[in-house]
Amino acid sequence: MGLNQTAIFIDAGFLLSLGGHRAAGTTLRSAFTTHYESLVRGIIQTVKQNSGMSNLRVYWYDASKDGLFTEQHKRIGLISGVKVRLGRISYNGEQKGVDLRLALDLVGVARTRAASVAYLVSGDDDLAEAVEEAQDLGMKVVLLGVAKSESRLGVASVAEHLALTADSIETIPDQLLDVAFTRVIEWDQEHSEKSAIVFKAASDSDDGISEVRSTVPTPAVMAQKSSRQKSVEPMSYADVVYSSGSGRQGYQGNAVYEQKELSVAEEIGGKVAESWLALTTQAEVLELLADKPQLPLEIDRTLLKDCAQVLGEWTTDQQKIRRVLRSAFWEYLDRLM
Repeated sequence: MGLNQTAIFIDAGFLLSLGGHRAAGTTLRSAFTTHYESLVRGIIQTVKQNSGMSNLRVYWYDASKDGLFTEQHKRIGLISGVKVRLGRISYNGEQKGVDLRLALDLVGVARTRAASVAYLVSGDDDLAEAVEEAQDLGMKVVLLGVAKSESRLGVASVAEHLALTADSIETIPDQLLDVAFTRVIEWDQEHSEKSAIVFKAASDSDDGISEVRSTVPTPAVMAQKSSRQKSVEPMSYADVVYSSGSGRQGYQGNAVYEQKELSVAEEIGGKVAESWLALTTQAEVLELLADKPQLPLEIDRTLLKDCAQVLGEWTTDQQKIRRVLRSAFWEYLDRLM
């Protein structure tokens, strides 16, 4: 191999979901703040300590509308040693082209011998072939993940095939994640109650949502709602540790196992609704109601990502689980009425 140095490849969606969930208990972007400079520099330092080598470059992969740089992407791109590579967000909210760009860059760096070791921050099984090709060209590929003790792999949300393909697995220090990701706000009952008033008023209005757009709750109404809603407590699934055990006979063959999954999914749906309501504006509540029962793409993606963090990608792909997640989101809001 040529130069004795590293290159770091970061799937931003993967990393931000894990870091945000650790800090705020949800992948909802508005629920946490990411300190990008600290995060990138901390990862570079972690790689240097692990490898003893200097770093060629950090490749940061994300998606945006029409593949254009947002202000956030510009800020990340201005960090020394970072190159931002953007895919596109499709009509249905999915990332397009991100994995392809990462795979091409990984193989390209290996082919040109610009680095001898790649550190990959991703868990996507689709990258396994690119990893193997880079290895065939003489590059060592190390997975850099977020520690999860209850996972058999020791890291969160990494496909087993990708883990088996990589040369080794290292973890990002917990201290770095605690510094780089910060919860925006604790559960705010007063704010949630105010949004709930708008939710109820819009739902009850004979003339529809348009009548409520200029409505501002009075202190008297707020006090009345507060006394009526004291029974609604914040939900938390942060302590849920889910394990399939060694005796699992399959999703359809174990009713008890399935019921536990559905119960966890229901709790997650309520937690996402709670987090969203505590951080949203009255205008956003009205927009949500206008499309009921359809959920905005951001909320729907958050439900699926949060569920995958607890139950795994395969379980979250089950339609029954997805229906429970979405129903629980609406049921939480309905209970506030």
